[in-house]
Amino acid sequence: MSYKVVLDSCGELTERMKKDSHFETASLTITLDGYSIVDDETFDQLDFIERSEASPNCPKSSCPSPERFMQAYDCEAEHVYAVTLSSELSGSYNSAILGKRLYQEEHPDKKIYVFDSKSASVGETLIALKIEECEKQNLSFENIIKTVESYIASQNTFFVLETLETLRKNGRLSNLKAFVATALKIKPVMGATPEGTIYQLDQTRGTNKALVKLVDYVVLKAKNSENKILAISHCNCPARAQIVKDAISARMKLKEILVLETAGISSMYASNGGIIVAV
Repeated sequence: MSYKVVLDSCGELTERMKKDSHFETASLTITLDGYSIVDDETFDQLDFIERSEASPNCPKSSCPSPERFMQAYDCEAEHVYAVTLSSELSGSYNSAILGKRLYQEEHPDKKIYVFDSKSASVGETLIALKIEECEKQNLSFENIIKTVESYIASQNTFFVLETLETLRKNGRLSNLKAFVATALKIKPVMGATPEGTIYQLDQTRGTNKALVKLVDYVVLKAKNSENKILAISHCNCPARAQIVKDAISARMKLKEILVLETAGISSMYASNGGIIVAV
């Protein structure tokens, strides 16, 4: 069967995926001080970091429109899947669902399914790769949905950020938690709940200690890791990402480890120096 996987742009694509016509990105848009940034291949991470750090204001994001998802669904592929940022963090999922409903009003036989990643960033990437794996195994559309939903339920996402200000200003964390962390130079180790919200797993003083804790949680939570792909995304800190990769590799067997740069939306929330791990 022919297929297409549409990710909103919070999910990073590997270089191979960018060249593969099975994958398409529906871009979110970032606005900062009246300046609009489309989260696509033109996104300049360093320029965005400089603008963000120089501004007293917080960047805001807007999700792809239902019409944008409808454009992606309008293709020759027999199976179409969308993978979006957690519905608890963005309107992207609802936009993809509305686009599906509108498109199927005129094309009722088109097979489209929207996956709520309950995650973000490389969590979405891994879900897209799982869909690809299932399609290559020639599973039925219904079995692919079941298999991938089960995979999402078993997935874990962790992250360590240099600052919690963007999450705080966008209503993703309490003001008190962000203030205390900043004032005491505490680095929280964060994770995603099964529902796709953000919560604090642990905290330390200093980034290096937080990364050690992050690796501890990855090793603790990942089951049957030898059959899994793990992905790391970083915001302008490749050396830090390599340290995390090496530390994980030394403690557990994995099918593969991917290391990617954060795209626009992930860069917005991770901020300069942020690390995200999904497995």
